[in-house]
Amino acid sequence: MDIREEKRRIREMVWERLEREGVALFPRPIRGRIPNFRGAERAAILLTTQPEWRSARVLFVNPDSPQRYVRLLGLMQGKLVIMATPRLREGFLVLDPTRILPINYEKAATIKGAFKYGRKVGLDIPKVDLKVTGSVAVDERGGRLGKGHGYSDIEYGILGEIGAVSEGTPVATTVHELQIVERVPKEGHDMPVHLIVTPERVIRTRARGRPRLLWEMLREEIFDEIPLLSYLRERKDG
Repeated sequence: MDIREEKRRIREMVWERLEREGVALFPRPIRGRIPNFRGAERAAILLTTQPEWRSARVLFVNPDSPQRYVRLLGLMQGKLVIMATPRLREGFLVLDPTRILPINYEKAATIKGAFKYGRKVGLDIPKVDLKVTGSVAVDERGGRLGKGHGYSDIEYGILGEIGAVSEGTPVATTVHELQIVERVPKEGHDMPVHLIVTPERVIRTRARGRPRLLWEMLREEIFDEIPLLSYLRERKDG
């Protein structure tokens, strides 16, 4: 089976499984999304007990619904939270808990609130201590599938290009147990996951991967969609 077709089949299987078992939550439908799930808050709390979280001062967290609790807990614990805007169209947002009233942390942890309370930045972001990503499916070896558009992998590559993350930067994801599959097929540009946290347990993987952009694999239209990529390409080409 073609690797992309296999990835598509796994995504469809997981979305259907979550719906069938009654653990999928708003926003609906979950198909085509990083799925929100029953127990996402519990998984976020369990993530905060891990040494990678406790030692982190700067978090990079995806904008999807199941990781809203991760963003909120980061702000509540005084951590700088960096969030990608949806599809990276408007770059990155920095949420500084010292510049947001605690009463507004919950709003700031939402996508709409992040635009209101956060600060848009270009590529001038600090070194990231822990990257948290959303997933559709993962395996226990650290393989991961997103929605299928490749934005998380591009984001990871951008962060690597500017030195905000390195091969040693831990990548975590919070998922439901039903999102863990036997095997996720891997390609060279796929972002690895080192820490898988469900509402019930923590899985540490030995996944490896270097954050870099595979320029030759990027379709030309993506440069119009993501201005940061155009800037990076111009800078690279001198």
